[in-house]
Amino acid sequence: MKRILRILSLILVSLIITALTFGLVTAPPIMTGMAAKTMCSCVFVLNRTPESVTAKEMQVFPGLASVPYEINMNDSTVTTSLLWETSKAIYRKGLGCTLLAEKSEAEVRAQKIITATPPSVDQDTIAWPQGNLLSETKLPNVDYAAMQNAVDAAFADKDHENPIFTHGVVVVYNGKIIGEKYAEGFTYNSRMTGWSMTKSITNALVGITVKEGKLKIDEPAPVSEWQNDERKKITVNNLLQASSGLEWSESYFAPWSTFHKMFIRSDDKAAFAASQELTHEPGTFFQYSSGTTNILTRMVRQQVGDDEYYRMPYEKLFYKIGMHTALIEPDASGTFVGSSYGYASARDWARFGLLYLNDGVWNGEQILPEGWVKYSTTPAPAAPLQQYGAQIWLNKGNPADTTQVEYSQLPHESIIFEGFERNIVVIIPSKKLVVVRLGVTHNNNFSVGDLVNGVMKALLE
Repeated sequence: MKRILRILSLILVSLIITALTFGLVTAPPIMTGMAAKTMCSCVFVLNRTPESVTAKEMQVFPGLASVPYEINMNDSTVTTSLLWETSKAIYRKGLGCTLLAEKSEAEVRAQKIITATPPSVDQDTIAWPQGNLLSETKLPNVDYAAMQNAVDAAFADKDHENPIFTHGVVVVYNGKIIGEKYAEGFTYNSRMTGWSMTKSITNALVGITVKEGKLKIDEPAPVSEWQNDERKKITVNNLLQASSGLEWSESYFAPWSTFHKMFIRSDDKAAFAASQELTHEPGTFFQYSSGTTNILTRMVRQQVGDDEYYRMPYEKLFYKIGMHTALIEPDASGTFVGSSYGYASARDWARFGLLYLNDGVWNGEQILPEGWVKYSTTPAPAAPLQQYGAQIWLNKGNPADTTQVEYSQLPHESIIFEGFERNIVVIIPSKKLVVVRLGVTHNNNFSVGDLVNGVMKALLE
């Protein structure tokens, strides 16, 4: 008996040592990489103070706020270190921040990238939605006091030990802003992080590429790595609907996940994602995946060419609909990180929502292909709760029991752009409503449903 106990004790000790060793090997590069990239983007792209970033964004993981960092304002870099691991993120004007993993800083800075030239306009002199000049006329079917209460509630902390850090809320009804508020230090011009709301921007960029005849969604995806194996049957549609069948682990809290291997350890995120093995028949298994989104963004790059690629999001989407604060960051290979690294003001995210509410049309111009919004908001066959279309979240519910839905408090018709930390755009077509909430919430203590339902109750229809 003693011998058995001794053996079991040795096994337990071995497992503990193995786990600790594994953690010491895998955790430091994740911690330093996340800290460097987050601090760089928040300081140089969002114009935030390091202190506010430490108090908010850096609280996402235990110990992240304690990772030492150095901000160099002269060369626009952030360097972090933990134990033997050092990470560095660099800022480039017009491109934002890029985390270095495999390439040297000199190699990345030497890339010849011609960015778009912003149009010379003063949006404060142009009427909403193209500009920022708001009408003072009140809509007769809106209870503005109730609307303000709903918006105010989105900033109120019910648990001061776990603050929700709402930074901005915008409510658009029938094309007009009827509710808006910002936390201290933020304004209607403040860029804010969208995280995975960027996936819906990728949907738009793919749509524009399809409109120009450079991609076809039902054809096999033009991915060079797949041409000689079974992955060659994966279609563009499979990728858009997060049903490629590729192996993937979208875990933000497990340092060994493919998500972190792509974001922290890889310079070419699309190539890393494309290297994954096929584990399910394409179109049969729903797997939310930042990897497949980055394959799509590289695909757009390859189809339109570098001369156009870096100007495309701005000239063919953002500037056309007044999104002048919008920015997407590339990785070190030069491909936009279309899964996650998109930034825009709350009003600009609202404009993007309006584009989809209005079937891809802006000021009479068909920005997205005719029928693209309908396609994008049709549930992916593999999504069990009909909760996903093409890089856009839905809320239609299980066909056998529609009470089983992704968002129990939201209408079934909701079209949703959603990102990490409860960043969200909710579109309610029948109400002609777009609700934007941006912030840094690390706990499940912010209710999108409460906000949207409070807004809807203020509409006197």
